[in-house]
Amino acid sequence: MSLRDYVTLGRSGLRVSPLCLGAMTFGPDWGWGSAVEDSKRIIDAYLDAGGNFIDTANIYTKGHSEAIIGDHLGRSPARRDRTVIATKFMGNLYPGDPNGGGAGRKAILAACEESLRRLRTAYIDLYWMHFHDPHTPMDETMRALDDLVRAGKVRHIGFSDTPAWVCTQAQYEAIFRHWTPLIALQIEYSLLERTVEADLIPMARALGLGVTPWSPLKGGILTGKYSRTKRPTEGRGTSEWITGQLNERVYKLVDALQSIAGQTHGTPARVALAWVQSRPGVASSIIGARTLDQLTDNLAALDVHLLPEHLHTLDELTRPEMPFPHEFLTRVRSIAQGGTSINGARAEVWPLAPRSDAERH
Repeated sequence: MSLRDYVTLGRSGLRVSPLCLGAMTFGPDWGWGSAVEDSKRIIDAYLDAGGNFIDTANIYTKGHSEAIIGDHLGRSPARRDRTVIATKFMGNLYPGDPNGGGAGRKAILAACEESLRRLRTAYIDLYWMHFHDPHTPMDETMRALDDLVRAGKVRHIGFSDTPAWVCTQAQYEAIFRHWTPLIALQIEYSLLERTVEADLIPMARALGLGVTPWSPLKGGILTGKYSRTKRPTEGRGTSEWITGQLNERVYKLVDALQSIAGQTHGTPARVALAWVQSRPGVASSIIGARTLDQLTDNLAALDVHLLPEHLHTLDELTRPEMPFPHEFLTRVRSIAQGGTSINGARAEVWPLAPRSDAERH
């Protein structure tokens, strides 16, 4: 497989690469990102390899990420038109302004205009709601996004980091009112974050949303660079989001990744990315890279072929504990198919096939 093995994103005709270039690290404004020239070289390397999907957000490095992409691609209409650019609204770049962020009409329209200016483009290919806004009615958000599509400023829309029931409400608002529907869902998904398999992934598959996982390497934990004897000492690695994850369960998983990497002539990072990309519903996984070497290593995940025994090992090490009612329904279905009752006794089950008229009375 290569970056040129394009897939359609959700229930749409938009074709994207199986690995998306995440641009959260573009710009040093947050203290740990790539310098401007390095960011441009990463963009070039990704596009030259056949990639066509770049993901950013209005708040990434305080707007600098969008500006770097715009300055590099915006001056070449042909290059820009061949690239699928995704960005996000919701984040507030104006402290003190209650309408500077959020999913209300005023905030969405203003954020879109600002992103268009920074990206130096006339349109956004995929416009994400960055996360759920509990303060704005869903019909207001969806109507504002539909207006942007009808105005030609946005091509497609999607939701990121939003509960399944909210996504479902939004999709049916769009269907019933003949507005633009969602085509994609962006969520955290990795070997260390599989709880999305309970509701978000099945919801996305049922509603025609292509899944684009973020942090498939869990902030670098799944690259194998941290171990029982080597803890993070600087940069993002010292944050609680990383250090709070480092325990014996994680180290056993990293050991398995290293073992499988040896069998597949890969690296732990490539194996972890290949696992995510193999999951049902996943369209394009978002990879971040601060250096060209990191990008090259991540792209090589497309060459990794995981055998059934590899997948079984990784699944067993990371199987998530499902929230209610998933485990309960598993037991109930077992009863319905002739198993035992919940307390272990043999159950009297209802027939799986329709009864005859005589049996019904």
